[in-house]
Amino acid sequence: MNPPQPPASSPRRRVAFFGSPAWAVPVLEALHRHHQVLLVVTQPDKPAGRGLELTPCPVARRATELGLRLEKPTRLKKNAEFLEQVRELELEVAVTAAYGKILPPELLELPRHGFLNLHPSDLPKYRGPAPVQWTLINGDTQTAVSIMQTDAGMDTGPVVSKFHTPVDPDETALELSERLRDKGIELLLEALDRLEHLTLTPQPAQGTHAPMLGKEDGRIVWERPARAIYNRHRGVQPWPGSWFELPGGSASRLDSGGSASRLELPRKRVKVLSMRPVEGRGEAGVVLGVDSSGVTVAAGEGAILLQQVQPEGKKPMPAADWARGARIGVGSRLR
Repeated sequence: MNPPQPPASSPRRRVAFFGSPAWAVPVLEALHRHHQVLLVVTQPDKPAGRGLELTPCPVARRATELGLRLEKPTRLKKNAEFLEQVRELELEVAVTAAYGKILPPELLELPRHGFLNLHPSDLPKYRGPAPVQWTLINGDTQTAVSIMQTDAGMDTGPVVSKFHTPVDPDETALELSERLRDKGIELLLEALDRLEHLTLTPQPAQGTHAPMLGKEDGRIVWERPARAIYNRHRGVQPWPGSWFELPGGSASRLDSGGSASRLELPRKRVKVLSMRPVEGRGEAGVVLGVDSSGVTVAAGEGAILLQQVQPEGKKPMPAADWARGARIGVGSRLR
């Protein structure tokens, strides 16, 4: 996709950008191309890797590469030093995209035209940190990307512009979030071009919250309909991913007196990298078939074909190969 180009007469705004993950990097790059980015604000460095070394987030790394001023405040509320730094910049506007912190009122009032936020949902639906994921998990067939003016709430400010789009039935959270972001960049640049003449549409007080995903959100519940399992799979990509467990079984163990006892082995987690809903009927979680196309498992309604999996501690592999090695066959039960 070619970067959106504003009209030749577009003013270069004095802008600050607040964002953190890789998803927000193209937003920063677009602002840098078309406006004067005076400050970039990200989450503080976090431990990462085996050595748990403090590592800057993707937006921080890109800001450094671009030679932009960078701040990583540990807190925003009652941070007089940071507020003074922002005040001295005499900003026209600030932009947020997946920054990850609530902005206090004393910060919101500093830019002349406030803060604009790029949010990948059809506000007021799916306010919060995981809008795209819950759009897919809930099986929505339509969504939107919104540009809103930030207020002290969580994605509750008035909407500046919005673009609606169908959701592809096989689109993953990664694919949909990037598609909405790219369209959102176009809307954002248009909004900055007409900053003094924006039409602000208040949101209804009530909205749908989209909470952050946890590891358990990726667990496959075989009692759900196959389409619901598949929708959740789409929504939890790439994290936490879809997974199920295999019973760990048991083994014999001799105690200090030489008496034998049974030791229950821990369950093994299997991550599902690729799946699709198929026809089938049976007890939920029971394997209906294994062939070259994969492993068919009964769901609460229909069935799921597991195509590629990654057993705990091993590399990704075709589901059929995993089933043969793990001695999984018709009648085996997955948890």
